[in-house]
Amino acid sequence: MAYDLPPLPYDYDALEPYIDGQTLRFHHDKHHAAYVNGLNAALDNLAKARQAGDMAMVQHYERLVAFNGAGHFNHTLYWNNMAPGSGGEPAGNLAQRISHDFGTFEAFKKEFSQATATVEGSGWGLLAWEPMAGRLITLALMNHQNSMLVGAIPLLICDAWEHAYYLKYQNRRADYIEAWWSVVNWKDVAARFEAALKCQMLPMPAMAR
Repeated sequence: MAYDLPPLPYDYDALEPYIDGQTLRFHHDKHHAAYVNGLNAALDNLAKARQAGDMAMVQHYERLVAFNGAGHFNHTLYWNNMAPGSGGEPAGNLAQRISHDFGTFEAFKKEFSQATATVEGSGWGLLAWEPMAGRLITLALMNHQNSMLVGAIPLLICDAWEHAYYLKYQNRRADYIEAWWSVVNWKDVAARFEAALKCQMLPMPAMAR
């Protein structure tokens, strides 16, 4: 079954002045679409390599599936994590958990912003629920999938690839991140957090001493 490019949940210019409409149009229609197309192509070629018994190419296309698939997932999360007229701070259970795990919302915001700003090259800043320890964590993902903690459930993501901000902010990534907080859709993040709480990890056997 082929993957499709999901439509934006708002108009291209709906996040102005924080995210400009021209960037959003190119970002969604060109960059995100390229990952969807790359994912479908990689899956098709992976199936052919399996049928041919070419294990070297199976490994090659599995890497492309991971890269393009993560690019598709991350962008889909990114669009839904933003909304016009949003920003501010979360409320309810999510706000309490952020305070519990990071001390204060401002401490969390500073840590998340730093993780996003300092990704080496291209990548993402991520807030995730780590079900094994039962806590929120921040991660700095390189490319789309590297440095991801297996089992962690993504809740909030900020795109730090240059195509996400360069038309408006040029090389000022930190300015883009600060503006991005003004469009964070905390209702979406809170709904993802509540769903993540229902995901339980099977207990891991004790490690041999």
